[in-house]
Amino acid sequence: MNQPSSPFTKEQLLPQEEMIEVERKKGKLFIGIPKETSYQEKRVCLTPDAVAALTAHGHRVLIEANAGIGASYTDNEYSEAGAEITNDTTKVFGCPIILKVEPPSIEELKHINPQTVLISALQLKTQSKGYFQELAKKRITAIGFEFIRDADGAYPAVRALSEIAGTAAVLIASELMSNAIGGSGLMMGNISGVPPVEVVIIGAGTVGEFAARSAVGLGANVKVFDNSITKLRCLQTNVGRPLYTSTIQPKNLIKALRRCDVVIGAVRGKNRSPIIVSKTMVERMKSGSIIIDVSIDMGGCFETSEVTTHDNPIITKHGVIHYGVPNIPSKYAKTSSISISNIFTPYLLQIGEEGGIENAVRFDRGLKNGLYFYHGILTSKSVADWFDLSYRDINLLIL
Repeated sequence: MNQPSSPFTKEQLLPQEEMIEVERKKGKLFIGIPKETSYQEKRVCLTPDAVAALTAHGHRVLIEANAGIGASYTDNEYSEAGAEITNDTTKVFGCPIILKVEPPSIEELKHINPQTVLISALQLKTQSKGYFQELAKKRITAIGFEFIRDADGAYPAVRALSEIAGTAAVLIASELMSNAIGGSGLMMGNISGVPPVEVVIIGAGTVGEFAARSAVGLGANVKVFDNSITKLRCLQTNVGRPLYTSTIQPKNLIKALRRCDVVIGAVRGKNRSPIIVSKTMVERMKSGSIIIDVSIDMGGCFETSEVTTHDNPIITKHGVIHYGVPNIPSKYAKTSSISISNIFTPYLLQIGEEGGIENAVRFDRGLKNGLYFYHGILTSKSVADWFDLSYRDINLLIL
């Protein structure tokens, strides 16, 4: 008599390993946004629209009074978007998640509760060893937004602010050339019958690309110098038209500098920007020409550059006007704030969806790349090397 065939295969009848589904519980975030206290810092991390998106998902946002004033956002706009407003700075710093543009000062760190999550810029070159010791003492988890990577491996915050700095450099140069503030009286604009303004850009990264794009758009004659042929090729492709490009050869650069009306320096270095333009080269430039040193926050790529402020942005040396303000995006605080907010908001919503920073960092490699402190343990090799501190690999701490 035939046995009825089994509906199961032999493999299915064998004992199977039980799979346990790990449920990710959504978390409700409580975010504090203090007023920026750094000199001439007017940006704010979240716009009212971003706050409305967060509060719509059930998150709480506590903002210090007048935190958005520098970027033309009123307390009333934030309040209508669902934020809570307070005059108590300590209360804001007491939130479980702190969101800032500039890194908090040592004094501000004292107001932060233990085990807080801090999301801000790190600005490694301006920090002290004491800053990291204070973070360790408070067992803080900290993310530097300039180190966050996106899916393409790029750094969205750095690129966004570089786009603003590059575009702003051309607008500032155009402003400085006007007679109103003692400039040469030239105007960008490709006026019929008038020779175009000559603009030299040193550095073909994001700043250089957006400076070139803006200068070309205003009808200037643009020359770009960089030692990377790949970067020069990418810049030409992205600008969408042929440009004069060259590697940084003294003979070609000197010739271009003698003829130019504006030169924009946007060369980054590992620890300090390399000095590309010497004092002798500056002395040979036309009287009334303009230097915009976007690299000034890393020492500058002109030997004659000096750090200036938004209140007193220029100095004149050898008849050449020098602009050396390190925080150019803050001059356009509203645009910069919207740009930063666009980067922060999806990450905050993601942290909420994942049930907190732990899971978000576990599942997002780009966000993990921005993590430099985890429960008071330094996890960044670059910070450790810079300040001679010990660190732990984040992958060994978060499994």
